[in-house]
Amino acid sequence: MPKTRKIPLRMCIACRELKEKKQMLRIVKPAEGDVFLDFSSKAAGRGAYICDNPDCILKLKKQRLLNKVFSCEVADGVYKAIEEEYFGKK
Repeated sequence: MPKTRKIPLRMCIACRELKEKKQMLRIVKPAEGDVFLDFSSKAAGRGAYICDNPDCILKLKKQRLLNKVFSCEVADGVYKAIEEEYFGKK
């Protein structure tokens, strides 16, 4: 019987759904520096995952979810930069 690999799942911080890690976008807070979208999913730092879904990206800013997840004050400019980076990629 072949070995089956366990598929890593992550929870979206906006809609709270569990999805495959590959289908999610990673937002990173490095030890020093600003929070940013990590398209490579390999940047060092504390990570949070969000669906690759425009509604979840908009909810991120509206409810200021990064402040809650990273337990710190995240500037409005960071939310704006994440929106611009996300919607610019589409």
